[in-house]
Amino acid sequence: MKINQKIKTENLNLYYGNFHALKNINISIPSQEITAIIGPSGCGKSTLLRCFNRMNDLIENVKIEGRVIIEGENILSENTNLIQLRRNVGMVFQRPNVFNASIYDNLNFGIKIHRLIKERREVEKVIEKSLKDVGLWDELKDNLHTKNARALTLEQQQRLCIARVIILKPNIILLDEPCSTLDPISTTKIEELLQVLKKDYTIVIVTHNMQQAARVSYWCGFMLLGELVEFARTKKIFTNPSDDRTENYITGRFG
Repeated sequence: MKINQKIKTENLNLYYGNFHALKNINISIPSQEITAIIGPSGCGKSTLLRCFNRMNDLIENVKIEGRVIIEGENILSENTNLIQLRRNVGMVFQRPNVFNASIYDNLNFGIKIHRLIKERREVEKVIEKSLKDVGLWDELKDNLHTKNARALTLEQQQRLCIARVIILKPNIILLDEPCSTLDPISTTKIEELLQVLKKDYTIVIVTHNMQQAARVSYWCGFMLLGELVEFARTKKIFTNPSDDRTENYITGRFG
């Protein structure tokens, strides 16, 4: 099956010291879709996600072999501009990591670091749009400068983190268990937001919640013990998997 590839790995291996964490991963992730990576704890799914913006570089004693190709470029090359890469491939973490600052300053941080806009009026327009894109503008517009972001609800904080990513105009958004600290109602709101965002972004989500993967994604990969066991359309993974290990996981025989 031919797909419009946004991210591709070729024989990707990663070692933490002597521990072989990722084993010959070959995956093609399509553009402007939501792709879920599922599997039991410790299977390597978050490690794989961090390969797509080289966050694993920040960990000591890591060795990576193979290729990670994004938009035709091998990002594991020593010539890769990591600042530009991480702007193009934004990441939202398991717990909202808002700064101890106002809502406005949280959103303006990336703009200042990357020197994207100089005119204050333009900054305000971009901040307004990013908050509208994540459904927060009406809730927060009157408190942008006066309210500390850490005073927001967890769901609002996670939406703010997503807004902080998209304000930099990335092509790809990575989400690592983005709803694990949220209640069911907040989780539903984030999932609805992802369906809107996929029109403009390629989204890869790591989740331990199989029901969430089934709800939000069109493509799905199942990982086990550092291997990508199976990658297919989500409907197939959950109704007619090709590998017995996938079926055993989906049906709850292990987890």
